[in-house]
Amino acid sequence: MTYRFFSPAPPKAATGLTAEVYRQLRDEFLGPVPTFQALSAVPEVMAATWALMREALLAGDTSRVDRELVASAVSRANRCRFCVDAHVMLLHALGEHELAEVVARGGTPPRPRHAELAAWAEASRNPRAAAWTSPHGPELTGTLLAFHCINRVVSALLDPDLLPGGLQRAPVVRSVGGRLYGRTAREPKEPGRSLPLLDAGATAPPAWAGDSPVGVAYASLQHAATQGGDLLSDVARQTVTATVRWEDGRHPDRPAEWAAELVRDLPGTDRVGTRIVLLAAFAPGAISPGDVALWRLSHPADADLVRLVAYGAITATDHVARALTPTHR
Repeated sequence: MTYRFFSPAPPKAATGLTAEVYRQLRDEFLGPVPTFQALSAVPEVMAATWALMREALLAGDTSRVDRELVASAVSRANRCRFCVDAHVMLLHALGEHELAEVVARGGTPPRPRHAELAAWAEASRNPRAAAWTSPHGPELTGTLLAFHCINRVVSALLDPDLLPGGLQRAPVVRSVGGRLYGRTAREPKEPGRSLPLLDAGATAPPAWAGDSPVGVAYASLQHAATQGGDLLSDVARQTVTATVRWEDGRHPDRPAEWAAELVRDLPGTDRVGTRIVLLAAFAPGAISPGDVALWRLSHPADADLVRLVAYGAITATDHVARALTPTHR
């Protein structure tokens, strides 16, 4: 596994909040996986991302198969190959071998409920175009929102292959890998265990989550990731917000040219950072080494790059969340 722009500190060197998150990842997931290592330069964003994923995808009573299907379908809509592969493997881990391979091929799940869930998850990429909302509870809705954010972070900061040469795309490798994690995937997780990692009371939980820990985790991630906007001017932030709303999840045909055109009239000090944020929101894999090199001339720290990417990711995710209504819980 390789990182696109920097190599995070090894997990054994972690201290403080980062070490606490890694402990929970070892206890309850697959260990300190690259997604969270890439975020470790900004521990509060990493902790909130883990909390949302844990409380939505892993904890509680909702079918884990349904949630893994939603994670896979959102990842497919966002063209995050890394996340599709990872969650296909976890469907194998849950014993859903046929469903896993249908998802891996980009097909429609044979069971009507699964087909409906996958279609709902994929439609959320363009919530205004689809007049989209959620008839589901906090765990499925939270899973969907978690992966809108995680997909973008992963596509921006990680190479798309889980294993060298894309080996994870061989059905036998997916199946065997899934079986290795079967026990971990099936163990029940108590809701709320991640909440002590969060900045308590940062913002009010959203209405769609009711009193679920998922809402506390989402509010914390929204608060932590939005702080990355402080790296840009007011006019740059307004450009990002307006673009996310009017483009409604469209996949730009030529992302680099599209982003360059959008930032052309911004002050020179804002152009590179805003370009990275817009690409993080719409086509994160198109963020180039050249973009990052220009950004580092004024912001050399890895943490500032992570903050910028997280800001783009949460802005796009919040566009989806705004389509939810309090009556659908």
